[in-house]
Amino acid sequence: MDINETIKTQLSENPIILYMKGSPQAPQCGFSSKTSQALMACGERFAFVNILDNQELREGLKIYSSWPTYPQLYVSGELVGGCDIIMEMSENGELAKLVKEAVKQAEA
Repeated sequence: MDINETIKTQLSENPIILYMKGSPQAPQCGFSSKTSQALMACGERFAFVNILDNQELREGLKIYSSWPTYPQLYVSGELVGGCDIIMEMSENGELAKLVKEAVKQAEA
């Protein structure tokens, strides 16, 4: 399976997925740590992929998303953004609303 197919499969199978350095329990950079904490504060389950484990995915996702940095949060198959955007959305309540709506749609 080529890397774009892998990405599309991951996005279609997970309503909320965070591509990050490390894991939510052991983040490998400050931006990934902040983003995963903001996402965990929403109270919903989410998938994550440690991009440090797969160099092909790490490079391929940058091209797929046209977003050069990590973390990258996808909700309902769409790129939401990186750390700065997620933190702003978390602070104004948009992130929790978006996450809860995506979970509701996925369960329907």
